[in-house]
Amino acid sequence: QVQLVESGGGLVQTGGSLRLSCAASGRTFSSVAMGWFRQAPGQERREFVAAIKWDGASTYYADSVKGRFTISRDNAKNTVYLQMNSLKPEDTAVYYCAADATTYRRYVTPMNSNYEYWGQGTQVTVSS
Repeated sequence: QVQLVESGGGLVQTGGSLRLSCAASGRTFSSVAMGWFRQAPGQERREFVAAIKWDGASTYYADSVKGRFTISRDNAKNTVYLQMNSLKPEDTAVYYCAADATTYRRYVTPMNSNYEYWGQGTQVTVSS
């Protein structure tokens, strides 16, 4: 069992930055990939944002955030981060972190269905 708690959301102006954190409990954190997803008002599904392999060796980003967002992890602290720069109004959403259902997966995956554990979400609002 993995419990995830996000923090760091808030209100920021266009072009600003935020750093989201996701603290995990459970012994399996260092053996699973972690992902960030977001859901804007009116969206039915959570949209993939970024993911990082269990050992931090590889990352994967949605095209919409590539070059602006950076995912990282600290396995010693059981925490995954999402540094968001050059924020745009279209980045406004509730951001969720998620833990992969499979340990030691050889690749990172953007598929919602591969993630078993989810946090409660943190609101990010970018004003124009």
